[in-house]
Amino acid sequence: MENRVLSLDGIHNFRDYGGYPARGGRLRGGTLWRSGQHSGASAQDLEAVNRLGIATVIDLRGDSERAAFPCLRHDEFAGEVLFHPGETAGSHGRAAHEEFATGIKTTEDARTAMLRLYDTLPFRPVLARTFGIYLQALAQRDAPSLLHCLAGKDRTGLAAALAHALLGVHHDDMMADYLLTNTAGNSEARIAAGAASVRSGFGKAMDDGALRMIMSVQPEFLDRSFAAIRAAHGTVEAYAAAVLDADADAVRKMAENLIH
Repeated sequence: MENRVLSLDGIHNFRDYGGYPARGGRLRGGTLWRSGQHSGASAQDLEAVNRLGIATVIDLRGDSERAAFPCLRHDEFAGEVLFHPGETAGSHGRAAHEEFATGIKTTEDARTAMLRLYDTLPFRPVLARTFGIYLQALAQRDAPSLLHCLAGKDRTGLAAALAHALLGVHHDDMMADYLLTNTAGNSEARIAAGAASVRSGFGKAMDDGALRMIMSVQPEFLDRSFAAIRAAHGTVEAYAAAVLDADADAVRKMAENLIH
């Protein structure tokens, strides 16, 4: 699993988040994929993704993001794209990390805004429903799946971490996978692509350090979401059952499909 990152031209942060030791075994490799959106995919990208045999795509974006950035698919793609209708972030095609960016100038401003964002991610109604759809898909389907949002770092990062936590992946491995966003593939191209959108939406007051903080992931971001989950529900398992409709039976079925 050292080569878990798939280097592509126009799809950023495309990687396998399987392969880690889990409860009772190891997550299957080549089955759990995550990325950013695919609107800029090249023909070569689509061929590479098609070879993975992905049968289910879970799209964590909101309706306005899907309209603004329609994902390209290979002509042979015959899988199913799953999502809950509505907005999971701001409207007008904005990613979650952009929603809290108004008024940011400094790196510390950006860090504070991202922490506020991660406080909210587990409990946004449409996003939580899509998280539930995602976990049910892992419980009910054993073919390769792809999880993505717009940048593939915040909503996708939390969703993948929730699956890891429920399946018994060690916290250190879960966090290491989350932090791969900062180095996976051409991270500078990913930052540049996101910077254009952030700059256009929020002007030039944001300094370069703040922009990089907005476009990165940090351990305290993910920890903030899990702290909010535990404060409200005690455990990740209780949160999954109460908010995501993924009870112990669903987690057991996930493990049957994904752990060997």
